[in-house]
Amino acid sequence: MRGMNHLAPRSVSRDGVSGAVAQERIPEAALLLDCLPAPVMLIGAGDAILTVNSAAEMFFARSRAQLKREPLSDLVPPDHPLFLLLRQVREIGGSVTEHGLVLSTPRFQHDGVSVQGSDVPDFPGQVLLVFQDESAAKALDRQLTFRSAARSVAGMAAILAHEVKNPLSGIRGAAQLLEGSVGETDRELAVLIRDEADRIRSLVERMEIFNEKPVGRRPVNIHRVLEHVRTLAENGVASGVPIVESYDPSLPPVWGNRDELVQVLLNLVKNAAEAITGAGGSGTITLATAYRQGIRLAVPGTGQRRHLPLLVTIRDTGPGISETVRPHLFEPFLTTKAAGSGLGLALAGKIVNDHGGIIEVESRPGCTEVSLHLPVVTEETGAVA
Repeated sequence: MRGMNHLAPRSVSRDGVSGAVAQERIPEAALLLDCLPAPVMLIGAGDAILTVNSAAEMFFARSRAQLKREPLSDLVPPDHPLFLLLRQVREIGGSVTEHGLVLSTPRFQHDGVSVQGSDVPDFPGQVLLVFQDESAAKALDRQLTFRSAARSVAGMAAILAHEVKNPLSGIRGAAQLLEGSVGETDRELAVLIRDEADRIRSLVERMEIFNEKPVGRRPVNIHRVLEHVRTLAENGVASGVPIVESYDPSLPPVWGNRDELVQVLLNLVKNAAEAITGAGGSGTITLATAYRQGIRLAVPGTGQRRHLPLLVTIRDTGPGISETVRPHLFEPFLTTKAAGSGLGLALAGKIVNDHGGIIEVESRPGCTEVSLHLPVVTEETGAVA
């Protein structure tokens, strides 16, 4: 950031609002800053915001003109670690980085943000802040964890299918024979053995859905999938819960398997409906799509990176997810439901990962949002974008 020394000095009034700037220097500096994908903010004396780039406007949900009219203390509380970072940079110079910061106001919410502060040598007191939202990187790390867990379940299912299902059939058959040749008391025990054998077999079969079976993929219109999911949900798992649609009509097709996408989305809508009805209140489910640039995922073993611009969001106005449960949502066998198996979200994570995408969950009281980032395909070439 030493190259930013062409920024002209600014005067700062006592109320912290920046004064005039040398106009011949600003276009050049602003152009360079606007080319950066990370939010950048220049802080002057009195912690006044001197300038920001375009990415910072989106990050803080304010225009450049609005941000330049207010001091930093209007964006974060006075005791925020960001002010300690500024003080350290001004005292020792160079660059200081803080990780895991939370930036939150009614307009925006960013968790796990890294902020790098650098001094501007030719302009004492000025500090250049670069913000990096690490949530996307953490989501990718979680995807690898979910994938590893799903593979473990798949391996376990294969072993159980081979080593357990055949003996279970023999045990169940023997229990059935005993039912007709023993007294009433012993007959109850035989029925118990038969029922438990059936329960274990059912569990093994549920786990077999994680097996690595090849499935056909083709261009899929995600809106037709969502319309089908909505019809199923309104007549079944989400009956009585209003479902709102908010679609970007110009989206390209997804490269995927229609049946698997229906399975994932229907399960997510079911979870949303149960969250709303389980809380005993009224609420709505929103199905939304959008096209978002900026997320790329490395494809293992190919040296390539896949673009994930298609965003599908399932949002509900339920009570939210407990902070203790949230980090473990996609782990197999984790459930908060009395009759749940804990395999639904783990399977959803596996299917989305198999499609080359990622799945994220954001939750707070009154709103839970599950986002699927998926690759698209060009209809002309049939190649994944």
